[in-house]
Parts: sequence; structure tokens; C-alpha cells
Amino acid sequence: MPQHKSAVKRVRQNETRNARNRVHRSKVRTMMKRLRSTENPDEATELLNETKAYLDRLAAKGIYKKNTVANYKSKLEKRVQTLK
Repeated sequence: MPQHKSAVKRVRQNETRNARNRVHRSKVRTMMKRLRSTENPDEATELLNETKAYLDRLAAKGIYKKNTVANYKSKLEKRVQTLK
């Protein structure tokens, strides 16, 4: 248990941020699963653009590291290229 007011506030902030980050990570994982499971090249290209934009936003917010996002995007682009 935190003993100081500032520590209590820090615990509250961490819980809020953790919940917010969990939502974003869950959403991006779902987007990547949908992209990997599709077989239609046109739909895959559209999903790829949406997913890449969302990943870039998460990298800017610091939810994912920049290189992690780059690796995800690279793998997803390779997957879409195999469909064409």
C-alpha cells in the first residue's frame, strides 16, 4: 500500500493508463488477426492501410516502440504481397 499522497495518485494514474493501453493493444491485435486471415487482396490492402495507420499512432503515443511497429508493418506487408 502506498504511504504518501503522491504515491496513491501515481497508483491511480498507472491503473488508468494500463487500462487505456490494454484497449489499444487489444484493438491492434484484432486488426492484425483480421488482416492475416483474409484471402481477398483488395480487402487485405485496405486493412493493411488501416492497421499501419493505427500502429503509427500507437508508436507516436509510446504504447508500442518504434522498431516493434516497424517489424509488425513489415511482416504484414509481406503477407499482403503474397496474396497478389
